[in-house]
Amino acid sequence: MWKLDWDDAFNNFVNVENPNSLIENWKKRSSSFKSNSTVIGEMELDIPYSDHPREKYDIFLPKKQSRGTIIFLHGGFWFRTGREHWSFTAQGMLSQGWSVIIPSYPQAPDVKITQITHSISKLVYKILDDCNGSIRMIGHSAGGHLASRMICENFLKKNMVKHIEKVISVSGLYDLRPLLMTKLNNILKLNYEEAVHESCFLYDPIDTKLTCWVGASERPEFLRQNRILAEAWSKKSKNIESYYDPGKDHFTVIDQLEEKESLLTQSITK
Repeated sequence: MWKLDWDDAFNNFVNVENPNSLIENWKKRSSSFKSNSTVIGEMELDIPYSDHPREKYDIFLPKKQSRGTIIFLHGGFWFRTGREHWSFTAQGMLSQGWSVIIPSYPQAPDVKITQITHSISKLVYKILDDCNGSIRMIGHSAGGHLASRMICENFLKKNMVKHIEKVISVSGLYDLRPLLMTKLNNILKLNYEEAVHESCFLYDPIDTKLTCWVGASERPEFLRQNRILAEAWSKKSKNIESYYDPGKDHFTVIDQLEEKESLLTQSITK
């Protein structure tokens, strides 16, 4: 009898010849951006937002008056990479005049996914307290889950969450139950109860604009994940959109944030 290979379904590196070189390339691009970028007005690194050693963020400010603040939440299945790999994504948003915050967060297997979502809530509260003006969020992959989790009804305090005006979740994970059947769960340590608890599509959304964004050439499971949240939440809110980015895979879809005029950069900054 045919059986779905869930490890293969979530394997975004299947067509990448050397995954380690890809990850190292992100780090090199980020280092180059921080050293040579002409769009950074100011930057401050390693700012703590709570007590865990990984609960720190970097902030990049544009040279001109900031239009607001965008929080970028990175992916890596809640256990891989950190903010030092993803600084390059700030470039396009900075070029459009926005301040950009890129955090790290505690990771599996040291902590559970539920603890990671609460860690990000502490970051969001701090940013909402410290920053004036518009707050937006964009998350990629596991970061898409975290960004969407922040706008699940009754998760954040209502007087705070109302200040988040737009979220784009790129290639996010919203139904965590299939992860129970993967080798990834040797690291994530999910049980069924937590997989359900952390599956955003089972919640109601707050009244904030959300775009469920995915590369049209991604793995079928990521297309399904995108569809399941858009379909579930669009029944409960008129502010839900979805977009299937032509020709983009799981990695090239987020690379666009490096470019000032890319559709993804324009969508989060306009």
